[in-house]
Amino acid sequence: MALAGLLQQNAIIPAMKANSKKQLLQELASRASKITDLSEREIFDVILQRERLGSTGVGNGIAIPHGKLPTLTSIIGIFARLESPVDFEALDDQPVDLVFLLLAPEGAGADHLKALSRIARVLRDQDMVAKLRGSNSASAIYAFLSEDQASNAA
Repeated sequence: MALAGLLQQNAIIPAMKANSKKQLLQELASRASKITDLSEREIFDVILQRERLGSTGVGNGIAIPHGKLPTLTSIIGIFARLESPVDFEALDDQPVDLVFLLLAPEGAGADHLKALSRIARVLRDQDMVAKLRGSNSASAIYAFLSEDQASNAA
């Protein structure tokens, strides 16, 4: 599963402003609502409910919040680079500045897990992370996340 298949260029936020984890999740839910035509509140509630189970801050300044929505028809991703890192209660207690929101239909099962795995693999690549942190252009970030190594990371 390629990241290019999860992202649209309008799902890249190159310089998001957020002062807290809650505000960050609200901003992501707002963008997801515009892309999916689903309720912002429903999206926010699903990702907040997942965060209550344990932080999706995976370390190294990266978070991968995710959730499943019964009315969603396909897996979608939204990537945000924050202007200033926020505390995300991450596993390594480091603030987060790169966030990849993943939303999936309730019945996505293995595809949801494959997409999460692909995102985690790509965001473990230090060269990729450096490129993402060094760019404030949505089109450049989209190109980085869509390039062959991101699509073919095994």
